[in-house]
Amino acid sequence: MQQILIVEDSATMRSLLAAALEDLGIPVKITEATSGFEALRCLPREEFDLVVTDINMPDINGLELVSFMKNNEKYRSIPMVIVSTEGSERDQAKGIELGANAYIVKPFEPEALRKIARELLVGQRK
Repeated sequence: MQQILIVEDSATMRSLLAAALEDLGIPVKITEATSGFEALRCLPREEFDLVVTDINMPDINGLELVSFMKNNEKYRSIPMVIVSTEGSERDQAKGIELGANAYIVKPFEPEALRKIARELLVGQRK
């Protein structure tokens, strides 16, 4: 079973992301965090196979979370997808530069997220 952590402060968007990711065609367990800080508390508790994060959140934002994870030996190999309203080329380049594997601009097509998630999860199966 693949473990996915969704980090998003909007309950509506968390539900939308979870619904899209539950329909990957492979068994998944989804954990939700409402902020970057909460995500940092979740990371040591389970072994995640994918992290999907927003950028604009209270306390620790998504870019700080990506940076933390990619600079930490224990979490560096976990694929990350940013899903954000911040859609400028500069924002997208910054997310990828920090280590995100993909960047999706909101609003997004659920199938686009599923396609990327499938590629990242199947590509790193143990």
